[in-house]
Amino acid sequence: MLDIDQVRERAQDIVVRARAGGADAADAVFAADASLDVSVRLGRLEDVGRSESADLGLRVFVGRRSASVSTSDMSSAALDALVERAVAMAREAPEDAWAGLAPAERLLHGAPPQLDLDDGGEASPESLRDAALATEAAARDVAGVTNSEGGGASASRSIWALATSTGFAGAYATTAYGLSASVVAGEGSAMQRDHAHHAARRRRLLDDPAAIGREAGERAVARVNPGRLASGSMPVVFDPRVGASLLGHLVGAVSGASITRRTSFLLEALGTQVMPVGLSVRDDPHRPHGLRSRPFDGEGLAVSPVAIVEEGMLETWLLDSAAARQLGLEPTGHATRGIGGGPGVSTANLYLDGGHVPVETLLADVGDGVYVTELIGQGVNGVTGDYSRGAAGFRIEGGAIAGPVAEFTIAGNLKDMLLNLTAANDLRFRFGINVPTLRVDGLTVASG
Repeated sequence: MLDIDQVRERAQDIVVRARAGGADAADAVFAADASLDVSVRLGRLEDVGRSESADLGLRVFVGRRSASVSTSDMSSAALDALVERAVAMAREAPEDAWAGLAPAERLLHGAPPQLDLDDGGEASPESLRDAALATEAAARDVAGVTNSEGGGASASRSIWALATSTGFAGAYATTAYGLSASVVAGEGSAMQRDHAHHAARRRRLLDDPAAIGREAGERAVARVNPGRLASGSMPVVFDPRVGASLLGHLVGAVSGASITRRTSFLLEALGTQVMPVGLSVRDDPHRPHGLRSRPFDGEGLAVSPVAIVEEGMLETWLLDSAAARQLGLEPTGHATRGIGGGPGVSTANLYLDGGHVPVETLLADVGDGVYVTELIGQGVNGVTGDYSRGAAGFRIEGGAIAGPVAEFTIAGNLKDMLLNLTAANDLRFRFGINVPTLRVDGLTVASG
């Protein structure tokens, strides 16, 4: 696998070629990746897979016209042909008044922050096999588990580089490790499945296989023989693993593309209250060994922690350079790039801050309602905020978790849902988006 300097030099080289080939401006991304995946089922090895890839993406500008191309062929002749094709495509593309590279004065200069994202990625197939077997075995050992869909372990290392014709060249490496198990509990029509997984940038930070497996088994057993809910308006409590989706809808609504296209339910909400006072939504690209940490964004801009919502008030849109130009604002350092195409927008390590209610108190205040552990379907309208999704989980009776329930829908409007959030104090940083247990009052629940 190429090292960081080689990957950065590859990105710089194609930009130089593009300028020499007739492009007025250009940027390039280069990604190299190596991964190893092991899967097991019922105590036996099922599959071992290893993959390596190296891909390059080039974007060129001829005036206000642009084109993007990509390749995995790194020969000099192939790169020259790539540049020729990209410049020819750009000359035929429609003009875009907002197109262009990020402002040069906003680019990251100097040494990037050290974020502890790479431990070298050393993992043998045997060690991953043993970890996967231990994870699945712990899940199958839970009383009531009757079958297994398998366990898995993975390790990967990636290097990502960006270079621009305005003088930026940066690269960084990340490693990722994962463990998972998925099992079935119960018999016949009462069978239910559930899973657990954990991912970490450094292997030493990965949860113990026995803990992950046990969680998967206990989740599946708890769901056996679900009942039905009575339909009506009631409080809904979201488990953290599904409550994070509410922040995902918020991010979609405040992204530059949604605002410039006027397709957001929060279109007129900047500077207004969108959550209860006391709650904030923060994004931290500098979190040490965070799953989405990064030293610079997809356009080479410096990044820093930011409050998207502060004490309930919406503080900012999430903008790449093109959207910022269109809105007459500054880019926010949230651009993201793949190998093909231009920048999009994404957050780094996003989390909901300010929850202070113990989970037990939050449930007790509910009285009777429903605790949601699974969301199904995509019934969310990003333009109006209308929300309707299938769900499964548990009854809340007398302020305590009771029996499992399934085949119901929850419906409301995201504007109202965000304004009526109550957050518990059990925030943990385990995913790219992290929230504590959340309660939303007054949602409509309909049994299937």
